[in-house]
Amino acid sequence: MSALDDVRRAFTAAHGHEPDGIFSAPGRVNLIGEHTDHNEGHVLPFAIDRRTWVAVARRTDGTVTVCSSDPGTQPVSTTVGALDEATGWAAYPLGTVWALGEAGVAPSGWDLVVHGEVPLGAGLSSSAALESAVALAVAECSGADLDRFALAAAGRRAENDVVGAPVGIMDQAASLLCREGSALLLDCRSMATEDVALGLEDADLGILVIDSRVRHDLADGGYADRRAACVAAAAALGVPALRDADLAAVEGLGDDVLRRRARHVVTEQARVHEVVGLLRAGRPAEVGPVLSASQASLRDDFAVSVPEVDALVTAAEDAGALGARIVGGGFGGSVLALVRRASLDDVAVACRAVPGDPGPTVREVAPAPGARRDL
Repeated sequence: MSALDDVRRAFTAAHGHEPDGIFSAPGRVNLIGEHTDHNEGHVLPFAIDRRTWVAVARRTDGTVTVCSSDPGTQPVSTTVGALDEATGWAAYPLGTVWALGEAGVAPSGWDLVVHGEVPLGAGLSSSAALESAVALAVAECSGADLDRFALAAAGRRAENDVVGAPVGIMDQAASLLCREGSALLLDCRSMATEDVALGLEDADLGILVIDSRVRHDLADGGYADRRAACVAAAAALGVPALRDADLAAVEGLGDDVLRRRARHVVTEQARVHEVVGLLRAGRPAEVGPVLSASQASLRDDFAVSVPEVDALVTAAEDAGALGARIVGGGFGGSVLALVRRASLDDVAVACRAVPGDPGPTVREVAPAPGARRDL
């Protein structure tokens, strides 16, 4: 049985009738450009072939319900007027419905049933997949005239204002806008986008995502501390955001922590453009060393890697990966490794052998299409 069948049957069992529609949105991996999004810089994510589905039906009584196929979650029922008071896992979908209302979507009741296959807490943006699927579902079933950037903004606002995680817009934009086979070059200031072909198949390359199974929560303090440091560094440099800073000025900062945080952002911004140039030139294998440089910067300057992740990066590269780095907000989560297809099994075996409790899991991911209506 497919995930589409699963969520359709779950909705019918819960509500006694067919949904008005079923929508899905993917998780994402950011190829390069980590922590540049909240500094108004450039990022290069791609959607992955792991998705979250939402079955939806409109109600007329102002009640909004949400339940999940995950047995660890409890169904939640609330009213349109109390959506922004949601807590726990339900804050993501209910916060998105609230944010859509703030964006002009007419208030209405909804029944939502969720089925997710994006691993939680693994740096693959399971939250953005959920928000994006809900945003597309509610907007389309409301007949709202919102473009996909507006839907992405609603997901981001849900996470910022209801969940309490100060994330940028990259994850939601990737989930809603990416195209199969391509990464999305996103300017997080102007919101200009460009599809950049990855060329993995032609170059006989694959991408592994190695989940350390060290979990994180972006609503905790580490991510917020890094973001605050970036804001402080930009203020010290007299620029609107760190995308406007130059490396020489950054090196002149007197505060060691601010200097290292800003240095990561400025050099990572440059790495995004280096990778885009390599991909446009049809040289994707040469992206590997740039990924490794990003890992060193995230570990040493931005200080968001952890020993378990560092061990996986080393294992992957020692087994033949062309490059590897932590992805996502940090403090755990997953490693992305660029690997020649002939070495995929060797890298996977080496990473699974890295000690952990529980041990790491390894998945090959492919660049997939963004959010869509499935039924």
